[in-house]
Amino acid sequence: MKINKISVNSIIIFTMLIVYVQPALGQACQKTCGSIPIKYPFGTGPGCGDPRFQSYVTCNQQQLTFSTHTGCYPVTSIDYNNQVLYITDPSMSTCSCSQPSKGFSLDWNAPFSFRDDVVFALLDCSTSASPIYKSIRASNSTTFPLCDPQGASVCSVLYSCQAISRLNIPVSTCCVYTPVDLGPSFEMDLQKLQCTAYSGLYGFNGQESNPDAWKYGVALNYKFNLNNDYPAMCANCEKSNGVCGYGGPYNSYVCNCPSGFNTSTDCFYGAAWSNGLRFYPWQTGIALVYSLAWFAILSAA
Repeated sequence: MKINKISVNSIIIFTMLIVYVQPALGQACQKTCGSIPIKYPFGTGPGCGDPRFQSYVTCNQQQLTFSTHTGCYPVTSIDYNNQVLYITDPSMSTCSCSQPSKGFSLDWNAPFSFRDDVVFALLDCSTSASPIYKSIRASNSTTFPLCDPQGASVCSVLYSCQAISRLNIPVSTCCVYTPVDLGPSFEMDLQKLQCTAYSGLYGFNGQESNPDAWKYGVALNYKFNLNNDYPAMCANCEKSNGVCGYGGPYNSYVCNCPSGFNTSTDCFYGAAWSNGLRFYPWQTGIALVYSLAWFAILSAA
């Protein structure tokens, strides 16, 4: 039997098999969303990043968005070194714009917490009916106010902004909200608190008396896990130009590689193993299909 007698039909069969096993071109998990770099634990779609974060931080049409039960909020930046996610609320009031808002909340089971320096200033609150002007009694019978007395300076400067001062409301209707993480319900419902608007900020830029220079928005801390250890397997995946993700019925770790394949380790496809070459499952499958293809060609010759 000679290979030069291979029929046209055999060549077609071989070509079809080769086309069938070609990997999807491009990496399913992208490394950026718009201008924001995306790294673990975040991802650009299902199967990317850590599954605990996937429902909260998503990439749609190159816009990174943070979602809670109260709405969707644009992500402005991510500080991966300090594990901080920065977001903005389009309904939030700033020095340049005052507008009504429903408030802001975190989902109680979300893997996020407010950074310690986040300040929430509630604006245009009812001094006669709002519960924020009452103290809450703790389990040890001590009481504490819902408005921070030391926040008076923040309210005073904020109310000097033209966007707020033209409303002609007294500074006494402003309250710097004190409950840590917005209380046990993680919620700041302005309708219940009988306030019209709020302003969130996470820094003064060293200009406490200049509200135009303040950093408006919300800063959220996140943790990788209970011990906040960066997964070693993920670090190896990223070193091999992969993106950490998950897959399978148990959301097991996978490394998404530039070729489009997922592996259970990293994107260095070949690895020394027992003085030989180890094939990953996808490679073994391709080798098997190639063998079957050649067998079909030789049989048809």
